[in-house]
Amino acid sequence: MQINHAGGSRKKEREEGSFCGTPNVNGEYLAAFRTKSYVEICNKAHGELKNASTRRLSSTSSSFNVHLTEYLLEPHQEIVANMKVHRLLVDYFEASLEACRCCDTTLQAIHQTRLAYARVTSVVKLSQTGPYDQSQNPIHAELSSFVLQNNPLSSISPAQFRDIHDRYVILLRGLITKKGKIQRTLTIKCVCKKVGGIGLVISQSALLVALLVFAFHSVIGLVAAPCIATLFGLVVRKRFKWSHERLNRNSSTRLCEQLDVAAKGVYVLTNELDTMSRMVKRLDDEVEHWREVADICVKNYKCEILKRVVKEFQDNESNFLDMLEELEEHIYLCFLTVNRSRRLVMQEITGKQR
Repeated sequence: MQINHAGGSRKKEREEGSFCGTPNVNGEYLAAFRTKSYVEICNKAHGELKNASTRRLSSTSSSFNVHLTEYLLEPHQEIVANMKVHRLLVDYFEASLEACRCCDTTLQAIHQTRLAYARVTSVVKLSQTGPYDQSQNPIHAELSSFVLQNNPLSSISPAQFRDIHDRYVILLRGLITKKGKIQRTLTIKCVCKKVGGIGLVISQSALLVALLVFAFHSVIGLVAAPCIATLFGLVVRKRFKWSHERLNRNSSTRLCEQLDVAAKGVYVLTNELDTMSRMVKRLDDEVEHWREVADICVKNYKCEILKRVVKEFQDNESNFLDMLEELEEHIYLCFLTVNRSRRLVMQEITGKQR
């Protein structure tokens, strides 16, 4: 029986990744794992996971539920929900919250996969304690349990990631389109203002000079004076109107900057979740492959087949655990990316300095 291996080495995947031609991006990606922010978010996550495991052991329930979004998401969704912002910005904050919840679900699947993999480790250890024969019921029992147990990673279907990807693409398009419309409107207003301003200055200056000359060289200067005063009043009101337009222009410029930062955040989130989807699919295929191998051994429990299965487990154990660790690291990096993007958008909204 020939058993094919579905996964590749972690190092090889990184070398052959889509960014292999851009070492600067690779450097920034790897450097992110050494930042203080990444270490802090990992410590917070590990602390909460440890507390959740303790609560699970002390309770009668065997389920493992932990919602890291409540502890890691910044700023909290309750703060954002009470703010009056553009509809697209509301959609952005909802999308980033959804990304964190997706990370939550994947992280729980990783934890459950590690628990399921403990049976594989048990099979390897038990196989080293005695001969391979039918009397080794513990090995057969562990393999049977591993086959019957659901694959935790299968609960995260590729269709879910595709749906999220499609919604993010629509949101990104909306942000870019709205930003473009605002920019075009501001450009048109700026051009019209400059042209109109020049014409207004020339016409008002000519009229003022004519009236002044007329007022000082005519016996009806007293009659012309109110006209001059009225003209000055019009100039003052015009300047007040310009001041109001300037305020509106500043507001539109700020909204444009907010949409720009949100669009960049959505773009990064889309790439992060696409990467996570590929990593989950690779691990899911690996687990399914191992379950099929174990099922063959359970149905045809022979010494030679068991030896091959145990060797398969031993040869690929390190690689599989590395793949799990890599996915977990990427999830924490995704949490960090979400928080950084949300803070930048919030700074644009509140007008705080970076």
